[in-house]
Order: sequence, then structure tokens, then C-alpha cells
Amino acid sequence: MMKQNIPMKWVGLGLATTATAVLAVPALRRPLISKLMLKVVRSLGFMPKISPTERAALRSGDVWVEGDLFSGNPHWPKLRTQPYPQLTSEEQAFIDGPVEELCKRVNDWDVWQTKDLPPEAWNYIKKERFLGMIIPPEYGGLGFSALAHSEVIMKLASRSVPLAITVMVPNSLGPAELLIHYGTQKQKDYYLPRLAQGIEIPCFALTEPEAGSDASSIQSEGIVFKGDDGKLYLRLNWNKRWITLAAISTVLGLAFRLKDPENHLGKGEDVGITCALIPTQTPGVQVNRRHDPLGVPFYNSPTQGHDVIVPIENIIGGADRAGQGWTMLMQSLAAGRGISLPAESTGGAKSIARIVSAHSAVRKQFGMSIGQFEGIAEPLARIGGYTYIMEAARRYTCGALDQGIRPSIVTAIAKYQFTELARKIVNDGMDVQGGIGISRGPRNLLANAYIATPISITVEGANILTRTLMIFGQGALRAHPYALKVFESVENNDLRAFDHTVWSHLGHFAKNIGRVIGFELSRGYFAFGAPKNSLYRYYQKLNWASAAFAVLADTAMFSLGSRLKSQEKLTGRFADALSWMYLGTAVLRRYEAEGFRKEDRPLLRWSMDHTLYQIQNALSGILMNFSAPVIGPLFRGPLYWLSELNPLGTPPSDEDEIKIAALMQKPGEQRDRLFGGIYVPSDSSEPFARLEAALDAEVRSLPILRKIKRAVKERRITKKPSSLLYRDALDLNIITSTEFSQLRRADELRHEVIQVDDFSLDDYRRKAA
Repeated sequence: MMKQNIPMKWVGLGLATTATAVLAVPALRRPLISKLMLKVVRSLGFMPKISPTERAALRSGDVWVEGDLFSGNPHWPKLRTQPYPQLTSEEQAFIDGPVEELCKRVNDWDVWQTKDLPPEAWNYIKKERFLGMIIPPEYGGLGFSALAHSEVIMKLASRSVPLAITVMVPNSLGPAELLIHYGTQKQKDYYLPRLAQGIEIPCFALTEPEAGSDASSIQSEGIVFKGDDGKLYLRLNWNKRWITLAAISTVLGLAFRLKDPENHLGKGEDVGITCALIPTQTPGVQVNRRHDPLGVPFYNSPTQGHDVIVPIENIIGGADRAGQGWTMLMQSLAAGRGISLPAESTGGAKSIARIVSAHSAVRKQFGMSIGQFEGIAEPLARIGGYTYIMEAARRYTCGALDQGIRPSIVTAIAKYQFTELARKIVNDGMDVQGGIGISRGPRNLLANAYIATPISITVEGANILTRTLMIFGQGALRAHPYALKVFESVENNDLRAFDHTVWSHLGHFAKNIGRVIGFELSRGYFAFGAPKNSLYRYYQKLNWASAAFAVLADTAMFSLGSRLKSQEKLTGRFADALSWMYLGTAVLRRYEAEGFRKEDRPLLRWSMDHTLYQIQNALSGILMNFSAPVIGPLFRGPLYWLSELNPLGTPPSDEDEIKIAALMQKPGEQRDRLFGGIYVPSDSSEPFARLEAALDAEVRSLPILRKIKRAVKERRITKKPSSLLYRDALDLNIITSTEFSQLRRADELRHEVIQVDDFSLDDYRRKAA
């Protein structure tokens, strides 16, 4: 019998068919491939170790639009239609009434000299329930939306940083926020009305000498014990620092580790982090000292507790909530980070934009306004562009919060990026103002904000930590469509779940590789899902960015595994890319929501060009510094140079920067709209009011000056100092008497606003003391 040879092509086809069947059929794939994969992953310790506190943070908050950006394929119909909120009539009335009035009652220079708000301001804050903005009306609070809360802080911050901090802290992470969500009914009924009316002044004590950014490592301790009356009590000892309002507080929210040696609560000996309310008059409580945070005069203090005894009922939420403190704090921060500091930063940015642009138009050197120099136009454009981005993201983020969404990754992005951009804005502002910016006194409108800037960088999660550990570190698991599910399946040794999620993850990865190749070849034009409007090119590039980001993130997770957690320079760059994708999305949402205003187009272009350029830099940095074997050289070599030859974004154009600088120096509807929502005094005794008046007078004088310059050029009059030149122009009927008065008035105002403060030696010594 002859032996028949089977053609190799049929052998290959058979093997391919078998492999396809194994991969495609879970019942075959699971025991033959996935079981081995799961065993290897578990044995090698490939997944990062996550502590209980990290797990609580991961479970806190919600995934919102960052999930789309992380996916590699954003769903623009969803992202473009997220609410762009507006104030209610009642909220607007509060902004225009009590907030405006409170700003009038506070002089920032005086606050810095006396180290406190004036008594009339404190009384007004309590009377108008500023400390109860987040407390529901049924408890006597204002019950404001996230947007209204943000608008109040933004306006107060434009007037005085200490004022804004004083109001924002009780409305952020603290007793009121925790009571609303977790308090017992008895606790709510007693404390919330008193907090709303300012009868109680709250603070919240979290940070300790050994627990700063790693707040979960707190050592403050509470011991459960049974009293002689048979009731349960807490014996508390703590040493906290940097606690805002502690020195004047009447009720202190305390985070501590709860121990229950006799298991009275039935939760074991080590119950965990717990939050309780401690009246500051309780024996053993010390709140009588004060820190000096860069001289910024808000109450920030240490506090200690020595054998402080309170009933078990003082635990927020009662004994049932014992041990749940960390989760409560993380849930609260998931929302609060998106309101207070972003609002404070935006208020500062808008006021700096107005102050520095007015100064640039009014201040003259070499015979012209300094705002006409391109060297000044560059920082002015940055101030305007960053402020446009911040306002877009502020409102976009508040839209999510007002839907009841608590997007923990987005609010971390907001906290980090807003405070960093505010730092850049105030630095640019100081550069433009020069000597006027560094000469302190009542006339100086920037120095106090400049001094206070590092505080917002530091609080609510220091920015270095937020960038390198939180935004991508948590986002990689929280916002990724599959990563957390894969992690949990490995941790639980769940083969069925692992098989489903890991192969779904690999399929997702393969699809994104295909997208990236298509986008790289077409420069994003293959992003057919981009909206068909005048912004489509920006949407296409964000699609391109999202796909590239997703592929790099998955590659990092696959190749580095648990090592990725400690490669913070890499995770920081991933955080930058994700952050700027979010900010770019917010900018596009703003431009559409505001009706595609043609006059704002330079700001749109600058913002999006800058956004895409920042994403490009972040992704290039990842490629250039990727250290995994085999893949690293590929990334650092051909893929890096391909990205440089075919960039996603380039810096904003000089032409747009000059246009932005010009529109910032022009009084009118656009300037008021772009840099509105802040306190702009009308009293002519105020330096800010005089500066705005000088800008208006300067711009009104320009047509008159052009007539005089034309007359000089035509040799009808001789060039000489301005006061003499104006008189000659009047005498020769080149200008009218009204125009002559306008020029004189503009010169008087200009001369006034460029003056700086000085002090007698004795006054200066007293001020320093």
C-alpha cells in the first residue's frame, strides 16, 4: 500500500483552524491557555500589591469621561453633550448680592496687616450662611449646586485668598460634608443647622507629622472602653498639624485609628480609620496655637488631644460607621477636589488676566504701551489661554458633580492642573508687572496671590503625589475598561473571570493598535467618528491621542506589571497626557456650548494647540524613557523618531498670541465675559478700580492720539512732551477741548496707577513687627 503525503498547506491550515478554535471557544481556551496564564501571573507576582486604603481609594468615586479617554476610542456624542451648567436665579442673586457685599467689606491689604478678617466680615459670613453653602435648606443651609459653590469661591478668591480659604474649607472636606452623607439623623438635626448659621465653626483634623500625603498612615488613636455607667466611650489621643480654622473652631472633625481591645463593637480589635466629632471645649483638646503659612493670614493650626473622652455616639454615623472613615474621606474628596481649589485658582487667574492686561495697555515705555511689544504679548497670551482652559474645565467638571457623579480621577486632574496653571499665570503676571509687582503695599494687586500660590499646590494631595501616583496610578485600574477586572480575577484566582477579561483586554489592545496605525498614517483623518463641525480636526486629533495613549498604557501594564507602580517619572507622563486630553475635551465643550463665538477663535486655537502639544510631549517622553526589555529599544528608537517626524501637536502660533494679547487689552463685552465672575470694585479709591478706569481712558484716547500723530507726521505740529503736544493740538484745532480733557484725564489715571507704595522707616519697622 502506498504512503500518501498530505500537502503542507493543509497541515498549516489545520493547525491554524485548531488554534483559532482554541482561542475563540472559551471552553477550549480556558483549560488549555488561560489556566496556565493565570498560574504564571500569580506565581510571578505580576500584579501590583494594593493595600486596603489604596483599595478604598480605588472604590471611591465614579468613572466619567476619563473612561472614554482611557479607552482609546472616545464616544464624542456622550462627551459633547455633558451638561454645561448655569446658575439658577436664586444662586445668581446670591453672587450679585451677598458675595459682592462681602467682597466690599474685606480689604486684602488690611487682612494681611491684622492677620484676620475684620469682625464685620465674620459677622456677615455667619449671617448670610456662607459656611452652609453645601448644607441642604431643610437644615438651614443654602443647598447650592456645585457650580454655585464654585462661583462663590471664585469671586471671593479674586478679592482675597484668606477670605476664600475661610469660606471654602467648611464647605469642602469637613464635618458638614461628612454629616450630610454619613451622619445619623440625630447628628444632622443638631449640627447641620448650627454649622449653617455659623454658631459652630468647624475644622477637620487629618494631617499629622508622620502622615502627610500618605494620610492613611495616621497614628492618632482612639480606644473603645466601657464607662462606669455601662455606656461605651472613646479615649482619644492625637497630634495633628496644618488644620485650617482649628484655632477658632468649636467642633473638630477627627480622623483616627480605632482600637477595640475588648471587641465591644463586634468588629475586632483593630477597627480601622474612623471619623468623629469632638467639641473643642472637651477637656484635653488643645487648639490654641497657630502656624504661619508663608505669612498668608488664614487660621491654620496644630491641634493635640490628650486622653480626650467622648461618647461612642460622637463617631460620624454612629458606631455602625466605625472603621469606615477612610472610605468616607475618599468619597468626599472625590467630589471636593473638583470644586474649591479649581475655583480659587480660576478666580485668581481671571483677576490676574484683567490686572496684567490693563497694566500692559496703560504702562508706556519707549513711547508705546508695553502690551504692544511681542515680548509682553507672549506671557499675556499664556495668561489668557490658560484662563480660558481653566474656566472651560471648571464648568465642565461642575456639570458632572451637579449630576451626582463623583469622578475621582477627573477631580484629581482638576486639583493638580488648575493649581499648576495658576502658578504659571501668577509668575507670568509678576514678570509683566516688573517692579510694580514686587513692591508690596495697598496698591499691589499681585504680590499676595504670588506669595499664597504654593499653599494650593500643597494641600488636598500634594501635586507631585497627585501627578505621579493618583491620576494615572489609580486611573490605570479605575478608568481602564478591563484592568481592574483582570486584577480582581487574578487576586481571586477566578479562572472563568480571568479568561473572559484578559482576552477581552487583549482584543481591546489589538483594536487600539489598529487605530493607532491608521491615525499615524492619516495624521488622524481616519478618525471618522469625529463630529462634523468646524472643530472636527481637533476631535480627530484627540481620537488619535486617546488611541496612542491607550496603546502605550496597555503596553506599560503588560510589560512592566507591578514595576509600573514605582516608575513615577513614567506614570507622571501618562498623567500629563490624560490630564491634557481632559482639558482639551472641556475646551471643545465650552466653545460649542457658548455658540462657536468667532471672536473667541484665537483663544480656542491657542488652547487646543497648546493642549495637543502637551500631549505630544508627554507621549514622546514615554517613548523615549520606556525601559522594558525588547519593547524599550523599539520605543526609544524608531517609534520615538516617528512621533517626532509626525507630531500630534505643535506650539501655538505667534499670530494667535498677538491676537489674544490685543483682545485682552480691549475693554468691552468680550473681555468682561472671558474674565468675568470675579470682584471688580467700582469705588475709585480701590487700586483695581483705578486700573480699570485707566485702561478705559487709555483705549478711548487712542483715536485722539492717532490724530495728533498724523499731524506730527504731516509737520503741522512739532513733537514735544505730551502735555505740551496736547496743548498745541488744541490751539491748532486738531483736537477739541473735550478731546483735550480726555487726554489729560487718561494721563492722570495712567500716572496714578503706575505708582508704588513706600513707607517711612518707622512705619516699615512697625509693619514688619
